[in-house]
Amino acid sequence: MGTTKSPSFLGYPVSIFFIIVNEFCERFSYYGMRAILVLYFQRFLGWNDDLSTAIYHTFVALCYLTPILGALIADSWLGKFKTIISLSIVYTLGQVVTAISSINDLSDANHDGSPDTIALHITLSMVGLVLIAFGTGGIKPCVSAFGGDQFEENQEKQRNRFFSIFYLAINAGSLISTIITPILRVQECGIHSKQACYPLAFGVPAALMAVALFVFIIGSSMYKKVQPQGNIMSKVANCIGFAIKNRFKHRSKEFPKRKHWLDWAKEKYDERLITQIKMAVKVMFLFIPLPMFWALFDQQGSRWTLQATTMNGNFGAIEIQPDQMQTVNAILIVIMVPIVDAMVYPLIAKCGFNFTSLKKMTVGMFLASMAFVAAAIVQVEIDKTLPVFPTENQIQVQVLNVGNESLNVSFPGHGMDLHVNESSGFWTSEINSPPNINISYGQQQYTVPNNFENGYRHSILAWDISNIVVLKDSLKSKPEKGENGIRFVNGLDQTITVNMDGKLYENITSYNASDYEFFTSGTKTIQILGGCERRSPKLEFGSAYTYVITKCDADGLEFKSFADIPPNTVNMAFQIPQYFLLTCGEVVFSITGLEFSYSQAPSNMKSVLQAGWLLTVAFGNIIVLIVAGAGQFGEQWAEYIIFASLLLVVCFIFAIMAYFYTYVNPTEIEAQFDNDDKTKKLEKVGDVSDPYEKPESFSQTKM
Repeated sequence: MGTTKSPSFLGYPVSIFFIIVNEFCERFSYYGMRAILVLYFQRFLGWNDDLSTAIYHTFVALCYLTPILGALIADSWLGKFKTIISLSIVYTLGQVVTAISSINDLSDANHDGSPDTIALHITLSMVGLVLIAFGTGGIKPCVSAFGGDQFEENQEKQRNRFFSIFYLAINAGSLISTIITPILRVQECGIHSKQACYPLAFGVPAALMAVALFVFIIGSSMYKKVQPQGNIMSKVANCIGFAIKNRFKHRSKEFPKRKHWLDWAKEKYDERLITQIKMAVKVMFLFIPLPMFWALFDQQGSRWTLQATTMNGNFGAIEIQPDQMQTVNAILIVIMVPIVDAMVYPLIAKCGFNFTSLKKMTVGMFLASMAFVAAAIVQVEIDKTLPVFPTENQIQVQVLNVGNESLNVSFPGHGMDLHVNESSGFWTSEINSPPNINISYGQQQYTVPNNFENGYRHSILAWDISNIVVLKDSLKSKPEKGENGIRFVNGLDQTITVNMDGKLYENITSYNASDYEFFTSGTKTIQILGGCERRSPKLEFGSAYTYVITKCDADGLEFKSFADIPPNTVNMAFQIPQYFLLTCGEVVFSITGLEFSYSQAPSNMKSVLQAGWLLTVAFGNIIVLIVAGAGQFGEQWAEYIIFASLLLVVCFIFAIMAYFYTYVNPTEIEAQFDNDDKTKKLEKVGDVSDPYEKPESFSQTKM
């Protein structure tokens, strides 16, 4: 077998500490990169929500399809150690390429966002993600198994504790990275132009993956390295194929009936292998409904993150970015796993309820379904706060009073008269009934020309009766991604250029407006080039404002602020219940599922079942692509309800399948085969009636 015994520390092989540190760094790298991926697609590459979601779930699906490749390479060619080293190099290279793809100044000539530069960014991004998918997926079925290989047969207790520590390392890496990388993202960097610092946010995970590889290599001399024993997956496939072929071949002939369709392989394969495959197939059959759980679970990083962008992240002393809400899952995992293991399960057992593995998984699916019901309820509350925008057959008009005196606004023929001190708010009219708007200061009156464009909002800015400007608003929806739209109106008698936190509003002429630029939350520095500056009011999430500049001199900058779109009001804290339900579902579904597939698998097919389990995650992400792509739901809450309903149906089907499942003990079954093999060997060498009397030829063999 070619193994090396590792030095021990406190009863544990020293080698496992290198493996645990490696796993922590690798999970930091993966989840840190994944936490900002959707926002990178949106805000840097400029993709819409649906395309960003589709590419995200395609990437995640690929990460869980490639474990099959890693298992094949490890089992039949390189072994676990060399496979981990080789694919970790691919993994690190992918992280580096992804970080490079996010550099805004890839070329001096094209840093202005030209099509060639955008294509270069997209190409590098996709190459990097493919390399990451092959790297992380390839090593996924190898690392934990390699850690288990380090223990001796009499170290079962230490091995079980290792897997608990291993799982905590995964969640610790996930938790810390999903906190740190969004913070790195909101920093600003760049040479030619400032931007959110995606190169740093992707670069740190790349560095951690390099550290993971380095740490793993350091422990090389201490590892027990089990050599590949042949490709069991190939044997399984060939055996199943022969059974189907043989059954089809004899379908019309009178052959003795066989209890199981795999028994048709007995003409070529031994009964031990066939029995082992039967056990594996039974478990794989139960895996069929499971992708639906992952279809919901992995939307934390896509749809739920996008939902957070329409909410307010102000938590008092701290402010949470939308992509940081994913940390709630990791925090709750660290809290809930020991609580469920030490308190909930023992309490259920004391109540006399037989809470089997499959029952736990059924409950987990139900809880995940309820999490999406909670998400739908939150979405309904968010939708109530969203502003109403004109349809293609409507116009909307607001009046902004920039002057120092109040004004009156009337809509003749519409029965409306308004007294406006600052802002009138938006008034909607159908295009078949266009408004005549009269604005009056005292006895003076002005009729606004009816030049409004269908399907748009319009703002009427009034300084006095002789200075009234009509603006067509470019915004036709609430600012995406939780950003804030800001436009400036020049109320000075000179052309100005405004710099707001590195973004330029160039050459705004007197009594005219700029286009909107978009900013993250917080206060920003506003400066008129060659003149005055000041700090803006604090920007929240998802708002739009018109800043009318009224003064710029030695005393500073003054402007009037008008809210075109109010900020998000539903707090991100309302997402916590859905995260809590989903995390509880994960604890009783995911961890239990791993234990179940391991305990029900024969000794030589545990890697086969591990690959099958990971495939359910891949297919879950494919389901998201199909449902989200084909559904085209007008309302987001409806999509959440559809997913919740689908999982409830699948949960019911799985409960029926689980009811008819019979648990087995693979160890006892294989031990019986071992005893039968020993008996057959004894029968070949002599009389086995008296085990204490052995023939001469037998006594001379090496034991």
